[in-house]
Amino acid sequence: MKGVINCKGLACPQPVIRVKELLEQGVEDLEVLVDNEAASTNIQRFAHSKGCTVLVEQEGETEFRLLIRVPQGGLAKVTQENMQDGLCTPSTHGKLVYVISSDAMGRGSEELGWALMQTYVQTIAQISPLPDTIVLYNSGVRLVTQESGALQALRTLQAKGVEVLVCGTCLDFYELKSALQVGQISNMFAIMHITMQASKLMSPL
Repeated sequence: MKGVINCKGLACPQPVIRVKELLEQGVEDLEVLVDNEAASTNIQRFAHSKGCTVLVEQEGETEFRLLIRVPQGGLAKVTQENMQDGLCTPSTHGKLVYVISSDAMGRGSEELGWALMQTYVQTIAQISPLPDTIVLYNSGVRLVTQESGALQALRTLQAKGVEVLVCGTCLDFYELKSALQVGQISNMFAIMHITMQASKLMSPL
């Protein structure tokens, strides 16, 4: 069964959810239209996690056409190995997750709050145990840019195996997608799964 779906204008994570629904309904060849790179990346990640092949055609500066084909054996079952790349993130039972939603820490002086947040992230890299995942959203995504004093600490954490997830919608809002220096662009569905299933959540006040 073939299908076509236009996901242009849909906010994250709706494009991935729509694709997931159609594939699970038995569509074997699916053409998907999106109008931003984040949606294209998220859909590809999900499709690959289900064992599908994906052909991507860029049409214009921000528009993409994705051709998804389900393998003959059907959709792959989600495993610990492929969950990481799909809509559903791997079980985070027993894992430590840091959630950073701002580029400043505390209330009062913005300058002081910015400095405190840089120190906070730098300290994460020095303590034990290290987190399994760091999630950045809202203005917290500014910490992954070149101007961030926390950039080197985040790079060090990632090199040590810490997963750094950055909200794609937030990068678009602040017009920072091209300024991304570290981490992986993610979507709200994946972020929700990680935060809901983590055994311990840490977040600066």
